[in-house]
Amino acid sequence: MALPLAGIRVLDISQVMAGPFCCMLLADMGADVIKIEPPGTGDSTRHSMGFRLKGSDSPGFLALNRNKRSITLDLKSPEDREVLYALVKTADVLVENARPGVAARLGMDYPTLKALNPRLVYASISGFGQTGPWSQRPGFDLIAQAVSGILSSNGFPGMEPAKNSIAVADLGAGLFTAYAVLSAVIGRQASGEGQYVDASLFEAALALSVWETTELWGTGTSPTPIGSANRMSAPYQAVEASDGWFVIGAANQGLWLTFLKALDREELQDDPRFSTNAARVTNRIALMEELAPTFLTRTRQEWIDTLMAAGVPTAPILDYGEAVVSEQAVAREMVQMVPHPVEGEFRALGFPVKLSATPQEVRLPPPLLNEHGDQIRQELVSKGLLSQPAKETA
Repeated sequence: MALPLAGIRVLDISQVMAGPFCCMLLADMGADVIKIEPPGTGDSTRHSMGFRLKGSDSPGFLALNRNKRSITLDLKSPEDREVLYALVKTADVLVENARPGVAARLGMDYPTLKALNPRLVYASISGFGQTGPWSQRPGFDLIAQAVSGILSSNGFPGMEPAKNSIAVADLGAGLFTAYAVLSAVIGRQASGEGQYVDASLFEAALALSVWETTELWGTGTSPTPIGSANRMSAPYQAVEASDGWFVIGAANQGLWLTFLKALDREELQDDPRFSTNAARVTNRIALMEELAPTFLTRTRQEWIDTLMAAGVPTAPILDYGEAVVSEQAVAREMVQMVPHPVEGEFRALGFPVKLSATPQEVRLPPPLLNEHGDQIRQELVSKGLLSQPAKETA
């Protein structure tokens, strides 16, 4: 059985993270993703990061570009732009992440390409969207985290603002764009026409703040940093045992009572500061001060074993080296070896969702720069969309 997006062609004219991540998700589901890169340099992520494996492409590029083919096109060149236009006529989706206005100057804006292919779903990912007073500002993940509120609510009170180490704005924009693109492709089945998708890092970061904004509107006060704690439940955070930290999640009243029994601290339920979840959230600091001496009486593993046996969610705090070799990650095949013509093989994260009838697979390794240029041009010639293969650029 073919993968769900087999037969869908995606043109990936994006760099760095949000666009490439979006297009890789589509490629993993079977789409034929053609990565269009500048001659000579390619996607700037090929050369980012301060370390390499064996080849010249960075691990960051390798992580975001599996299951794609690469062709280099100078979009300022009329000759190469004709190749792009020929590709557009064969495409279902195009994803680009230039600053608003750049695509129009290159002759690859949505109105221009829609005239060539009315069924095209065209997605633009930018820092702040195509409209509004901030639309021309440069946008990076850190910037989006700063102006969306995320940076203000991370970390601990009284400390410098803490960026979420996961690129939530970049990756979130990629995820939201993939969702919008698929929705537009489905909608096209009824309308017969594609449409324009306008996505941004700013809106992705703000949309992922759905929990924090409820606190703002519910209390009238913008959320402040609370470390590892949950804003709506307590105790639900990291705690310190005699030999280090672990996390607990007594996230409702039933778990709270079970938690107290496991700790042999049932008297705390009689304290009005802690008798309800709302009271515990309000008095979180006092609650943790009450519990701290108890947790210091045992090791992390002793507490984890005790609480798990009682049915209270708890877990060790693993670093990435521990997480990727955990028995659950292994069982769920969340690390795989990817073959590569230069690297030989390299480790990469696996597929985060599993399809029962059409499981994803690595069909293609991350491409070398322009690896498929001749092949793609020849396909266009065979379709009568190019009169002859253009001279290939380096």
